Formats: sequence, structure tokens, C-alpha cells
Amino acid sequence: QVQLVESGGGLVQPGGSLRLSCVASGIISSTYFMGWYRQAPGLQRELVATITSGGITNYVDSVKGRFTISRDNAKNTVYLQMNSLKPEDTAVYYCNAKPFDYWGQGTQVTVSS
Repeated sequence: QVQLVESGGGLVQPGGSLRLSCVASGIISSTYFMGWYRQAPGLQRELVATITSGGITNYVDSVKGRFTISRDNAKNTVYLQMNSLKPEDTAVYYCNAKPFDYWGQGTQVTVSS
């Protein structure tokens, strides 16, 4: 059974940082195309960052220079380091594994003073 379990969300002030983790079980995440998505209230889910099995990363323009996606293959875990957080980053963040489109349950990130 495949599971992706996200953690690390919370409430942070603007300008603060959080690190999200996605622990995979039932798959070898290093062989998958992994991504972080987010969904704010009333909006569609959007792609935030991706990392290939070879370690190539890509980001949506709104987070470039602030967010970093990485992976620890020994821990079967993918991370999203989020710095300089803004109120518009508030959303539920989801981990995704392709090509079979596995999803985690999401973790809430709230950026507010």
C-alpha cells in the first residue's frame, strides 16, 4: 500500500520559514517524479515545485528564490523548504508522486501576523 504523509505545516508570520516533509512508503520515492502542490480556499490546486529522479528541480514563478525542493533518498523523504513566506502562500500543501499520481493528505500552511 502506497502512502505519502506530509508534515511540517503550521502558522507562521510573514517573512518566516517552514520546512515541509513528505515521507513515502510503499514506493521508492527516488525513482518517482515528486512534486509539491498547494490549494488555497476557493482556488484550484496549483503546482509549486517538482524534483525528478535525477534531482532536477522546477518551481512556479511565485516561489522562485524562496522555496527549495529536495529529497533524502535514504529516508524516502521529499522536503519543501519555504523561506520569506507571504500571506498569499497560505494553503493546504500536498505531496504528489508520478507517474501513478499518488497524493498525501495535505498539511495546512497559514502565513499571518
